[in-house]
Amino acid sequence: MTTGPLFFCQRFPHAKGNTLEIHISTSEGVPIYLQIVRQVRFLVASGRLEAGDELPPIRVLAERLTVNPNTVARAYRELERAGLVEKRRTSGTYVTDGGSPLAHAERLRILTERVDALLAESHQMQIGLEELLSLVRHRDAELTSSRMGR
Repeated sequence: MTTGPLFFCQRFPHAKGNTLEIHISTSEGVPIYLQIVRQVRFLVASGRLEAGDELPPIRVLAERLTVNPNTVARAYRELERAGLVEKRRTSGTYVTDGGSPLAHAERLRILTERVDALLAESHQMQIGLEELLSLVRHRDAELTSSRMGR
């Protein structure tokens, strides 16, 4: 018995000349529409998608990710309900101007999830908070100095 791929990564050309990546995992246990929603939210929050940027058409995204178009449509509806995108009749789905104020709050939400995971792992490894904070400060200093040394 053969099974399909468990992980999909699709790149889409972007107006700014770079590409946007959408990753889908069928083994993650998270509904595909929700994975799309989370990734678009992240792209907006990180500034890789800005107000006025067009999302790939529903059929194109569905075909490239090999998912049902209804799944992509549901993700786009969720994003529209959240005020991140708007559908423009016959011209596509675009990131709204309202996406910008949400960007900071969304970045904090994403980082909060990652911090929670880091704290859970440090507790499991019996690493105290002070030692963890020291490690974070040390890594920040190294990253900062390597950026300045470019």
